[in-house]
Amino acid sequence: MRIEFLGTGGFHPNERRHTTCLMVPEIGLVLDCGTAGFRIAEHLETKTLDLFLSHAHLDHICGLTYLVTLPLIQGVEKMRLFGVQNILDAVRDSLFSQAIFPVGPPFEFHAFTAGDTIELANGIEIESFPLTTHPGGSTAYRFELDGQKIAYVTDTTVDGTYTEFVRGADLLIHECYFPDDNLEWAKTTGHTHTSSLARLAKDANVGRLVVTHVDPLNLDDDPIGLDALTRVYPNVTIADDGLTIDLAK
Repeated sequence: MRIEFLGTGGFHPNERRHTTCLMVPEIGLVLDCGTAGFRIAEHLETKTLDLFLSHAHLDHICGLTYLVTLPLIQGVEKMRLFGVQNILDAVRDSLFSQAIFPVGPPFEFHAFTAGDTIELANGIEIESFPLTTHPGGSTAYRFELDGQKIAYVTDTTVDGTYTEFVRGADLLIHECYFPDDNLEWAKTTGHTHTSSLARLAKDANVGRLVVTHVDPLNLDDDPIGLDALTRVYPNVTIADDGLTIDLAK
């Protein structure tokens, strides 16, 4: 199987990155659905989609409105939306309110409590973990594909609470919005900065780190100060839109 990085930026899209959206096309699994959600259609390989939301900030959910045509135009038979209850409520009552988007949501809503494990119809289990340092909180996920343990963590500071949750992951997909010289902004906004992510990857003994959800105001090849990370943990990639990771390789 492969993981497609459809959107790898945070806050707002820019010329290089749309906002967060990851997809495993072979099983119809989607993690967050920001502005890059329009790309889901071209990657479809299933008649069902299982979409997991980390939280309800617009850069993670606005792309859900782009999916309303999938059942009609591309024959998608079922779209299931997973998240903690208040996140699903925000999507249903605010994003899809008549005043904002006058087409009803085409999803089955499936609420869980952060910390639960959700088993999908294909037998894959998605473990969840509550993150608390970003305004409104967020949810991290962990699952296994092709014998590879994958963890997805975004919109949080590295606070030590979830180290065990990601420990031993073959692939850790983690946000890093700020370089170390913006440490105070990282604390204020509840985002990760470079050296804290380096320590986490090393301490949790992860196999590979892919950095996503980077600052959209920085279009450089290295928006996070990569040297500070690789001195501590070397096996790291900064994701761009279009990155594909083949888990079988």
